Amino acid sequence: MNGAKLRSRLLAGEAITMYNTHHASSGLAGRLIELGADSVFVDCEHGTWSFEDVRSTGQIVRSVGGAEIVRPHSHERPLIIRYLNAGADGIMVPMIDTAEQARAVVDAVRYALPSDYDKRLVVAMIETMDAIDSLDEMLTVEGIDVFFIGPGDLSQNMGYPPAPPFGEPRPAAVMEKVAVAVDKIRAAGRVSGTLATAEELPHWLEKGVQFFYIHTDPFLRRGIAGIKQTLAR
Repeated sequence: MNGAKLRSRLLAGEAITMYNTHHASSGLAGRLIELGADSVFVDCEHGTWSFEDVRSTGQIVRSVGGAEIVRPHSHERPLIIRYLNAGADGIMVPMIDTAEQARAVVDAVRYALPSDYDKRLVVAMIETMDAIDSLDEMLTVEGIDVFFIGPGDLSQNMGYPPAPPFGEPRPAAVMEKVAVAVDKIRAAGRVSGTLATAEELPHWLEKGVQFFYIHTDPFLRRGIAGIKQTLAR
């Protein structure tokens, strides 16, 4: 499993990328790795991926040197166990608000994989104001590899739309809260992650973020728009 490879790189201070395919496609997932992605995001909270998709996609992604990170739709213990048993290289668990919930995720991973849990990456998603308020205690939980601030759900929790119009920045109040969380994580000597656009990437790199979730749709949108503009001349 390549979750351990990602952890090793993060602990060495490297930045790594995780791209969302936005489609249940093992071929596309593998191609993203061939093009330079470190890992692919299999979104089972919002997407259409099945357990069999998780199994087959993980095999293809690993065959070309990458890792498959799966987000379940909740932090239910049986669900985490099933995705890990299906072959996920890492688990990215949404809506972790307390240290107790973080410890429960770690316990589930170690129960599912008692002999090789250390081969999987464990990511806790910080997506609410309550989570940011509880972050100091959460950062004492061993076994969480990445504390990931999800700006979309955090925006909703703060009363804003989950995403700004294409090409526009998120509200300053949301970005300030993301920065507060990143600073707390870095001060505790832990690894931070967040969603970033190509334009935001330099800012978060400077802040010490190492784990970057990146959407593929903006690249496709800009590329197709450029072709259409050329054809319309």
